[in-house]
Amino acid sequence: MFDYPTLKVIWWVLIGVLLLGFALTDGFDMGVGALLPFIGKTDTERRVIINAIGPTWEGNQVWLITAGGAMFAAWPLVYAASFSGFYFAMLLVLFALFMRPVGFEYRAKRDDPRWRASWDWALFAGSAIPALVFGVAFGNLLQGVPFRFDDELRVSYHGGFFALLNPFAVLCGAVSVGMLVAHGAAFLRIKTEGAIARRASHVLRIASLITVVLFIMAGIFVATRITGFEITHAAPLDALANPLLKRVAAAPGLWMANYIAYPWMMLAPALGIVAGVLALALASSRFTRLCFIMTGLLVTSVILTAGFSMFPFIMPSSLDPASSLTLWDSTSSHRTLGIMLIVVIVFVPLIMLYTSWVYRVMRGKVTEQGVQSNTHSMY
Repeated sequence: MFDYPTLKVIWWVLIGVLLLGFALTDGFDMGVGALLPFIGKTDTERRVIINAIGPTWEGNQVWLITAGGAMFAAWPLVYAASFSGFYFAMLLVLFALFMRPVGFEYRAKRDDPRWRASWDWALFAGSAIPALVFGVAFGNLLQGVPFRFDDELRVSYHGGFFALLNPFAVLCGAVSVGMLVAHGAAFLRIKTEGAIARRASHVLRIASLITVVLFIMAGIFVATRITGFEITHAAPLDALANPLLKRVAAAPGLWMANYIAYPWMMLAPALGIVAGVLALALASSRFTRLCFIMTGLLVTSVILTAGFSMFPFIMPSSLDPASSLTLWDSTSSHRTLGIMLIVVIVFVPLIMLYTSWVYRVMRGKVTEQGVQSNTHSMY
C-alpha cells in the first residue's frame, strides 16, 4: 500500500472529488430549486421544473453524505473543529435541506394554489440557503476560523454565528449562489422547452456574468487584502496528527504563494473565467449540453481555485495560526486511511456507475403535455 504522506495527499484529493461530485450534481438541483418560483409562472410550469430534477435529486445528495462520512474517517480533527465553529451554520443548512424532501412530497397533496405556492417557496429556501451557506463557509475558511487547540488537543471556538457573515464571506456566498443558479439554468435548458427554456436562458446569461464578475472580485481580495497562511516550520510528514508541532505565518497575500510556486495552478481560475464567459455566450444557442458542460467547468474551477490557494491547509486558525489544520497533521492513522481507501475504491465507482445509469434512463425532455398526461407523476 502507499506510505503515510502519500495517503494523506490521496485523501485530500478524494475528499475534493467527493465535494466536486456534490457540487456538480446536487448543485444544479439547488440551482433549479432556487429558480422554481421565478421561472415557473404557472402551476404546470412549476411541475415541469420539479419533474426535471425529481427522479435524481435524492440520489445526488449521496455525494454530500459520502463526503461527510469520509471527512469524519479521514480528518477527525477537521470534523471536530468545524462542528464547533460552524455548528449553527450547519444546523441552518440541515433545516433548510429538510424543506426539499418535504416540499417534493407534500406539494402535490392538495390542489390549492396557496398550498402549492408555499411549498414552492419552501423548495426555494431549501435550495438557496445551503448554496449561500456553503459559499460563506469557504469565505470564512480563506480568512481563518477563530479556534485553537490546547496542549491536550482539545479544541475551543471563540467566534459567533453572525461573525461568519462578514463582507468577504458574503461575497463568496454570492459566488456560490450565482454559479449554482447558472448550473441549474443550464440544466433546465437541456430538460425543458418553450417558455421555461427561454427564461432559463435569460437567467443563465445574468447568473454567468454575475458569477464571473464576483469571482474576479473575490480573487482580487484574496491576492491583496485577505490574510493568508503559510507553514514556516513543518513537522515530519509521516508524524501522527498533532497540529501544534508546526509553526505558521499569517499575512495578506500568502494565499497566492502556491500560484507562484506552481504556475500551472493558474489554470483553475483562468478556466473558471473562460467557462463562465462561454456559458454566457452559449446561453441561447442550440448547444445546450455544451453550455451545461461550461457551467460545470465554472463550478469545478471555482472550487479548485479555493483548494489550490489553501493547500495544504484545510481549516486555518485566525486565533492561533499554529493550531491551523492541514492535510499533514489532521488525518487519521495510516491503517485507517489505508482501509478507507479500499472502501472508496470499491464504492465510489459503483456510485458513479449507478448515477450514470439513472441519468441515462431518465434522459429526455420534460414537457407540459407529458406532466399533465402522466397520472403516475407524484410532483
